[in-house]
Amino acid sequence: MKHFIIFSLLLLPSLIHAQKTDKKLQHQVESLVKGFNGDIGIYIHNLKHNSIISINADTVFPTASIVKISILTGIMDKIRKNELEYHQQLVYKDSLLYAGEDILGSFKDGEKVKLSKVMMLMLTTSDNTASLWLQSLAGGGARINEILDSLGFKATRVNSRTPGREANRNLYGWGQTSPREMENFMNRIVQKNILDTAASDKMLRLLSRQYWDEQAISQVPPGIFIADKNGAVDESRSEVMYVNNGKNPYILSIFTKNNKDQSWQDSNEAWVLTRKLSALLWKYFN
Repeated sequence: MKHFIIFSLLLLPSLIHAQKTDKKLQHQVESLVKGFNGDIGIYIHNLKHNSIISINADTVFPTASIVKISILTGIMDKIRKNELEYHQQLVYKDSLLYAGEDILGSFKDGEKVKLSKVMMLMLTTSDNTASLWLQSLAGGGARINEILDSLGFKATRVNSRTPGREANRNLYGWGQTSPREMENFMNRIVQKNILDTAASDKMLRLLSRQYWDEQAISQVPPGIFIADKNGAVDESRSEVMYVNNGKNPYILSIFTKNNKDQSWQDSNEAWVLTRKLSALLWKYFN
């Protein structure tokens, strides 16, 4: 009996701080997403009260450009080990071009650019040429996945240009994750718990400079600190967003796949849903 009491006392702090479902908000979110024409996963975390909302939170989804948070982690690991310097001068080569509308892809062969600017382009404008260059500089997808595994992530992986992950690439594209893991990823950055304090702080600042601000971010008033990354391909639209409103900071992680609506207008069903969900959360937490 004595041992049971001691065990119970040791367990008590974790029970007190255990996450609990906000049933009222859970019901509102479930009602909002009902009837969505595709597969959807959501994980919402109220950081002040440690309450959550969870819908298919452990299902694996394509990351699309959200994979760039994983690539950023690989680069920050190199910087932390002094294998790269944040403002290091790099030389762009035409062989790095990934066809599209990227800013970096418009550079001339041999043109110089700082590593910090390539990182900015990857995260702010979601420049794919910059991202693939950084993936290589980080040691490749396999090395980034080693880091992700060491951090305890199991669903979050880089697939593209990564030996042994061809089957996953066919299923999920460039990268994969789950809504719960991506919320946890963002949360650990906020809590200064990815690599180290300096790396986490820099990652949070970089993720706060988002050019693509017309979906979840658009429903939060200007002047509020937001760190965000979104991703979009034809059949998948997703976003992870940290909102520090001072009173009830929260993280929204929403992922979709197999979407029926594959249009690229603002009226896209997944984007409309993302905006409605973001508006609901802003109102609810304020």
